[in-house]
Amino acid sequence: MSVKMIAHRGLSGIEMENTSAAFKAACERSYYGIETDVHVTKDGKYIIFHDDGTGRLCEQNLIIEKTDFEILRSLKFKDGISEMPTLSEYLQVVSRYKKVAVIELKKPMRENNIEEIIEICKREYTLDKIIFISFDIENLVAVRKLLPKQKIQLLADKFNGELIKSLKEYEFDLDIRYDLLTKEKIKELRENDIIINCWTCDDRQKAEELIGFGVDFITTNILE
Repeated sequence: MSVKMIAHRGLSGIEMENTSAAFKAACERSYYGIETDVHVTKDGKYIIFHDDGTGRLCEQNLIIEKTDFEILRSLKFKDGISEMPTLSEYLQVVSRYKKVAVIELKKPMRENNIEEIIEICKREYTLDKIIFISFDIENLVAVRKLLPKQKIQLLADKFNGELIKSLKEYEFDLDIRYDLLTKEKIKELRENDIIINCWTCDDRQKAEELIGFGVDFITTNILE
């Protein structure tokens, strides 16, 4: 089976990350999936941005979860042209090109937020072309409760004895920091029937090594 490449925040090695331009650029190339990050705004809307605050990319630094949607949409990016997409706008781009949507649920969310995100996904695309990911295991448990057969990957930045136990308990797959993976760990995950994604690998030599070890996905800013 060939390894599937996931464009991290769209084609962020070329375009401004998590923007419509980055999603379109990735969709027009050979990437299997397009990864993004969704936050809940103060007024309960769903907006695409990676960081908790806007200061790294925008002229003003605001906390996403403490700011209303319209204010966030009006922010000027430092590139002068970009704006934050909505979850619906992201899905519309990805669905147009029939790519897989890889959606990170940022920050702990209420169950009603998870329900609304799922409804947006159903309306704009199809759930069998969507993978939900999160560092927050409760977010993913809520998704599993609502969608027993959904593709779900737990994000991880450490590999310990509890990880495989949690993955098997909730029938999650894994999206782990790429430099934590070894041939032995991948073999152990394989023996437990766990699909393996890894982030964020921009080193071609390391990517080829991971492919040789048997990962299923590689999330990257620029490799194709």
